[in-house]
Amino acid sequence: MTAACHNNSGFPTVKEPFMRRLVLCALVLALVAPASAAETFRFTAIPDEDQSRLIERFTQVADYLEARLGVAVEYVPVKSYGAAVTAFRNDQVQLAWFGGLSGVQARRLVPGSVALAQGSEDAEFQSYFIAHSSTGLDHADALPEAVEGMTFTFGSRTSTSGRLMPEHFLRQRFDDTAPDELFSRVGYSGDHSRTIALVEAGTYELGAVNYSVWEAAVEAGRVDTDKVSVIWETPPYPDYNWTLRGDADERFGEGFTDEVQAAFLAMDDPELLGAFPREGFIPADNAMYAPVEEVAEALGLLR
Repeated sequence: MTAACHNNSGFPTVKEPFMRRLVLCALVLALVAPASAAETFRFTAIPDEDQSRLIERFTQVADYLEARLGVAVEYVPVKSYGAAVTAFRNDQVQLAWFGGLSGVQARRLVPGSVALAQGSEDAEFQSYFIAHSSTGLDHADALPEAVEGMTFTFGSRTSTSGRLMPEHFLRQRFDDTAPDELFSRVGYSGDHSRTIALVEAGTYELGAVNYSVWEAAVEAGRVDTDKVSVIWETPPYPDYNWTLRGDADERFGEGFTDEVQAAFLAMDDPELLGAFPREGFIPADNAMYAPVEEVAEALGLLR
């Protein structure tokens, strides 16, 4: 090697033309790399049912979105409603299937985020109040006064259909009496499937559940309706929604938000929709959830 290829330390040096080519290659690679190594699009969902059913449902959704959007898509399971909101806030996921309340919480924490779609049933969702057969209560048009002094379980503390709206309607019916004053014991089961199981077992005399989870469980034969039945159905309210972070277009390409919304609106596979269960998805926006936000504010459930 010639002297021109050495520096004063005695180690070989690289000739200048080769160094220029090396720098040029590095710049080209830097420009090309983002396009060839696209970011994975991640989503989660509130754990409102048995975890095994959720994984089966949302793995199918991930496959569907991946085919529609042309990017890698991953479902990230979480263990609580609060964990779903936290994952969204911390950018561990960019999309989430939220309930009305958790969606409001998430959008407050991540400004610019938008509710894109809701199930066709979610614009007028309902909760069912269920009772163990030992109570002697039957289905009625109004929540009976006889529920006072009984034991009662909500679902998750931040569930729209399992806590927020049931408490709202209870307070309407009983002159703003707090649940822990109305009932002899109040619990929080964590999810709707667990609420049904606890009331069926007689652990609690009463409970509030998402109507769609109840109807799906009854249809699948997972409920002994001789032991537990619906005694009252709430008025309708807005609930579940797909919410997307506001920086999605910046990260995944211009128009990505519209593409995600279009993917949900085009979902027509009966098996995939039946897993929710929903008849289909329709457009949603943040303003639709103002009634939920107002109730949550009144009950002190929003910071």
